[in-house]
Amino acid sequence: MRISLLSSLGLILLLLACNNSNKTGRAQPSDTSTTVNDTSATNNQSALELVYLDSTYQLTGVAKEEGGYMWVNYPRWSDSYRYGVVHVTGTNSREPYPDSVMNKWQAGQPGTNKWVCVQSVYVDDSSRLWVLDPAAPKMKNVTGGGAKLVRINKSTGFPERTYSFKGIIPDSAYVNDIRVDVQRNYAYLTESKGGGLIVIDLNTGKMRRLLSSHYSVKSDTTFYFVIDGQELMKDGRPVKINSDGIALTPDYAWLYYKPLTDNKLYRIRTEDLRNASLTDTALASKVEDLGHFTTTDGMIFDKAGNLYLGDLQNYSIVRIDKNHKMTTLVKDQRLLWPDSYAIGDGYLYITCSQIHKQPEYNNGVNKRTSPYAVYRIKL
Repeated sequence: MRISLLSSLGLILLLLACNNSNKTGRAQPSDTSTTVNDTSATNNQSALELVYLDSTYQLTGVAKEEGGYMWVNYPRWSDSYRYGVVHVTGTNSREPYPDSVMNKWQAGQPGTNKWVCVQSVYVDDSSRLWVLDPAAPKMKNVTGGGAKLVRINKSTGFPERTYSFKGIIPDSAYVNDIRVDVQRNYAYLTESKGGGLIVIDLNTGKMRRLLSSHYSVKSDTTFYFVIDGQELMKDGRPVKINSDGIALTPDYAWLYYKPLTDNKLYRIRTEDLRNASLTDTALASKVEDLGHFTTTDGMIFDKAGNLYLGDLQNYSIVRIDKNHKMTTLVKDQRLLWPDSYAIGDGYLYITCSQIHKQPEYNNGVNKRTSPYAVYRIKL
């Protein structure tokens, strides 16, 4: 009887161990988790501090000036729209930037000198403010020739130079995010519809679209992007968004990038992207596949070389160190599609755009129940 009891206890312990092992294994397609090498998840909700909210209009991007202004942008993705770019003046207050006129583009007007559908705002390491306008209302075609990158003169608040994408991308494209190398004065951008990287010599204005046919800029068609227990769908088909998030290492030597709707991460040396003598095949051979990490929208490096990303499926923010070891900083149900990032004043700033709550991804039903928001975490 004693031997039988000991054997039963041993069997129970073995079953419990096996069950626990299954929980920590690699996520299957039906799981909501994609953090396959996460080593220290936490539920430190107190780390998340509300900075700004908007109860009505959907925001995506944030830019933070050291010791100064914060800007937020709003894409023209629906009929509920007011501003393209705002200067944040309080937790729930803002003013159009640089003024109301530039924020009042109307259909049929040229899009070259007004905000048409702003996707990103960014402050570089020289404190220059950049505004990226794909000019594609409701994520359709480029309108009014308005797809552009704009550098703002912060003294006047108005554009000091505009880089038009006309002739570089098709009207079906959607430029998405930007990073700037202030040492060499180059900009790197992602295009998220067809997929690809855009490199701009900011001195000459010369642009090149690169890797547009490479697998690294394409979302994996076999990946199940599951959020809130169901695959993200639109018009009866799985949503696939190509190259989106982008980040430069602090020394500007490497560009990290990834498609949005899978968990792969890639990088390439910036010197190779600037080398116009490389053929498409030669450039493609320079891409490094770093493996599986998480599904994120934007991402950003800090000065110590840590890379911050969202985990869209698990309402989390993660950090990847120099050795490509990933840990979870915070998991919080308020992180409703962490979208874009900025670092300033010792904080990581995070926008929550709630994209998965939009009607087009929920059979016409708007599932948003809380304001759009910007949070920050102390680094």
